[in-house]
Amino acid sequence: MPFTTHQTSLNGVLLLEPKVFSDDRGVFYESFNHRDLTNALGNAITFVQDNHSQSKKNVLRGLHYQIKQTQGKLVKVTRGEVFDVCVNLQRGHPQFGQWAGIRLHAEDKRQVWIPPGFAHGFLILTDGAEVMYKTTDYYAPEHERSLLWNDPAIGIQWPLIGQPILSKKDASAPPLAQAELFDLV
Repeated sequence: MPFTTHQTSLNGVLLLEPKVFSDDRGVFYESFNHRDLTNALGNAITFVQDNHSQSKKNVLRGLHYQIKQTQGKLVKVTRGEVFDVCVNLQRGHPQFGQWAGIRLHAEDKRQVWIPPGFAHGFLILTDGAEVMYKTTDYYAPEHERSLLWNDPAIGIQWPLIGQPILSKKDASAPPLAQAELFDLV
């Protein structure tokens, strides 16, 4: 297997640590292997879209999700460091409203798997960062929703220095109590 899998505090959210081979020429590692990820997740997934985000320090993107055409995401950082966060939005789930935060850095090459049913966002910790993520469904702006990044009912402990840089949409997102949610099937 090209990576080691670690369960996070949220069921289904996995931290993937690749086996990195390095020598005087540089490094090599598999950043994606369908067979091994399927084995780690216990079911086959198909990615249909890759997204690439470039941001400057203290930008906070999120928390985003799609209420229909839900997206599982495989997230990695290719430059810099971010604090990556997901929140369980599955009404009736024992971990509903709980969050997990993971530092992802380009140098350690770790990735996080976020299944459908979670809001996702990240804070840029270095002077700049690039985040890439694969999604299991296409972007659908009519189904996109945002969750308030600093909702006290969730209590995310963002490693902020000062106020974050937010889009208007993210700054005015509803709190969990007013958000559209996922129902467990």
